[in-house]
Amino acid sequence: MFVDRVKIHIKGGNGGNGMVSFYRAKYITHGGPDGGDGGRGGDVIFVGDSSMNTLMDFRYKRSFKAENGQDGGKLNCFGKSGNDVVIKVPVGTVIREANSNQIMADITKHGEQKIIIKGGKGGKGNQHFATATRQAPRYAERGQTAKEYDVILELKLIADVGLIGFPNVGKSTILSMVTNANPKIANYHFTTLAPNLGVVQSRIGEDFVLADIPGLVEGASEGVGLGHEFLRHVERTKVLIHVVDAAALEGDDPVENFKKINQELMEYNPELMKRPQVIAANKTDIPDAEKNVIRLKQAYEKEGYQVFAISAATNKGLDEMLEAVAKILKEYPEDIIFEQEYEEYQEVEVEVDKEPFTIEVYDDNYYVVTGTGVEKMIGYTNIDTEKGFAFFQRYLREKGIIEALEQKGIKEGDTVKIYGLEFDYYK
Repeated sequence: MFVDRVKIHIKGGNGGNGMVSFYRAKYITHGGPDGGDGGRGGDVIFVGDSSMNTLMDFRYKRSFKAENGQDGGKLNCFGKSGNDVVIKVPVGTVIREANSNQIMADITKHGEQKIIIKGGKGGKGNQHFATATRQAPRYAERGQTAKEYDVILELKLIADVGLIGFPNVGKSTILSMVTNANPKIANYHFTTLAPNLGVVQSRIGEDFVLADIPGLVEGASEGVGLGHEFLRHVERTKVLIHVVDAAALEGDDPVENFKKINQELMEYNPELMKRPQVIAANKTDIPDAEKNVIRLKQAYEKEGYQVFAISAATNKGLDEMLEAVAKILKEYPEDIIFEQEYEEYQEVEVEVDKEPFTIEVYDDNYYVVTGTGVEKMIGYTNIDTEKGFAFFQRYLREKGIIEALEQKGIKEGDTVKIYGLEFDYYK
């Protein structure tokens, strides 16, 4: 069964907590802090696998979680880091964040790896918080909570050239004649229920991959027919072979059909209309087809389209058309890759925090802020970016943390610690 879109849940491993511990031995009753650090949580990693051609496996397992890091131990013992979870996907898989539908990664090569979620950092043990004036710190850092997402896996087939057109115009027959593919062919609509791929051996350039894109009808972009299921596979193709029935065996006008399919492409994704197209006027072995070939040339050659009179059944004109397509491909060398859109810091814009926070004061000048919402904010925000840092500052004020710190008596130069962050307070 061909499955090209699924929704799954992924979560990184949480970092282990740091340990609060003090060295104890015979004759040593007040040893210094020796709490170890927590281990790092495991990452969530997607990797391309060319042996897969469908997302079928994800229909049975929809949740993936990396291993948590272990807590730190006594005697400065570090916690063990959690194992990564590696998720294999077909080459050509786009990963989208489900809520925003924005692209997180695009896997286009075998063996290509993308870390979607990094595991949480392990918390520091109390040994790190000892100073000349604070020699017995009785607190440690909690491990960082890793992110978790619902993501959509969307397979967009890797093909250089796509065969498009209404059902029953001969796309599958063309594929079978020019490649070693063996698609199911019958004289009724929607014989092809999944995209089929084949390799065309070009005589003038490199071989290229040809895909039969099924299911396109008028209204496909709105879910009519099967087009809404397979239009996404057109997005990878560099060149489109637009097949029309020049013999008009079903009474349709091939000139109008060409216009209708292109309208569906435009409504689905306007970028598709920038792709080079050639028109394959098929079934010209049937009498009276020639007049429609002439009409197609009159209507569209002035717009820059090449029109080829072909017959997939008799192999007429196929070589000439494929040669023209190969020439176009040589001038269109770059692969079509979907750029990352999703930015991690965006997620913190959700309402994380109506939850309470607490502030503990140590040694009169050291303030530790904790709370579920605060922890999530730190975990979701990339402080190293300008936007992330600006959000961090705004969050502290809007949440009331700055005001609460001032009520606790914080002064300029005092230290504030919020999970993995430690900074001096200045207005």
